[in-house]
Amino acid sequence: MTYAIIETGGKQLRVEPGRFYDIELLHVDAAATYIMDKVLLIHNEDAVIVGQPLIEGAIVEGTVLEHRRGRKVIVYKMQPKKKTRKKRGHRQEITRFLVNNIQLNGEVLAAAEEQTKPVLSEEVTFEEDVVTVAAE
Repeated sequence: MTYAIIETGGKQLRVEPGRFYDIELLHVDAAATYIMDKVLLIHNEDAVIVGQPLIEGAIVEGTVLEHRRGRKVIVYKMQPKKKTRKKRGHRQEITRFLVNNIQLNGEVLAAAEEQTKPVLSEEVTFEEDVVTVAAE
């Protein structure tokens, strides 16, 4: 299993190819390809490559799926005996990011498997309440 630890939005995140993650807002259009070059660690099979602090030539390539807003966080402040109350909410802007592959010096270490559905040509016939499907 190959994974990488990247830095984005001031946080460190463990990512694997083929999975999506909710990260801080990226100012990129949806369905666009985005390359992250702040890679701190790569674990490939039994080899571990650690950067000082970053790995030179390592990138994580992915696709921006959509831009969303996170769950609402309620901030409630109250001072007792003063009749002072403040209730505020906040929703963080986030980006859903799908990791396509992990590369080191131009060589793809791990890539997401393409999910393709086989197309079958089917012949459907209807006869008196009986449906027959014949696949070729």
